[in-house]
Amino acid sequence: MLSRIAESLFWLGRYVERADDTARILDAYLHRLLEDPWSDEDAACRSLHAILGVAVPAEQHCDMGSVLARLAFDAINPGSIEGALTAARQNALTARDVVSTEMWETLNSTWHQLAEHRRAARRTGPHAYLGLVRRRAALFFGLADSTMSRDDGWRIVVLGRSLERVDMTARLLAVRVLAAVHAPDWPTLLSASGADEAFVRARGAGTDPGEAAAFLLLDRGFPRSVLHALTAAEGCLAELGGGTPAWQRPEPARLTVGRMRTRLEYLDAAELERLPALLSELQLACGEATRAVAERYFPYDGPVEWSHHDSVPREGV
Repeated sequence: MLSRIAESLFWLGRYVERADDTARILDAYLHRLLEDPWSDEDAACRSLHAILGVAVPAEQHCDMGSVLARLAFDAINPGSIEGALTAARQNALTARDVVSTEMWETLNSTWHQLAEHRRAARRTGPHAYLGLVRRRAALFFGLADSTMSRDDGWRIVVLGRSLERVDMTARLLAVRVLAAVHAPDWPTLLSASGADEAFVRARGAGTDPGEAAAFLLLDRGFPRSVLHALTAAEGCLAELGGGTPAWQRPEPARLTVGRMRTRLEYLDAAELERLPALLSELQLACGEATRAVAERYFPYDGPVEWSHHDSVPREGV
């Protein structure tokens, strides 16, 4: 596969997943503010910016209007919903010969509907807009699973989606653990991860919500957990590598992902008490794996651009 096509597929998976995750996070926070009108809107909005790695000056007041303008409707910023879907569409155009017609039509029609839904969101609220993004992202990945051959193209899309999912979940948990003043409560965090119903079914309705961190990190059966996503990423890298001989060291990306997967697989319960360090390791590992994938499958000499000033490269083609 051409490196240009591989790069487009990798970032296609990441950008669609980013739009989905951002829509889920914004929707969960909006519901929280509506259910508790006395909650601190400025603090909640700062928490949202912190999750997505966007700096906000201390003197600047934050409200949901400014958050939506920056994190949902900004077509230029690839960290926003609309920017991510725009970038995903551009990457799908580059890889048009590899993605299925149904995948392309889903992504293209979604992109064309965003302006209309954006205008409606400013009049009646953003829930329909955010719901559209979540449903279309789910449809896109469902079509990828059902209409793409299980070849290298499909593996690279799944690899991009998996690494983005690990990064976003680690960011959510980091804000909950580190930023006590602005942190979401556990039910909001579970809802933002799409895990609220799965958590109750797996652990029971009376379960302490504080166990959400363990569920989102370690549950093998939940597809949005960090362990599940790392396992999927490692499997894709193993197949992309064509089977590494026993005497040969695995490629750097697989080493990085495999180490974190093994770390979580055999995590001691006491280590959950030291979550900040573990979450920092996860984010660094995502950055290292992304760089290693780029060097291995789509090396190029152009400058690397970053969508946020952090340690994780979050922008592609």
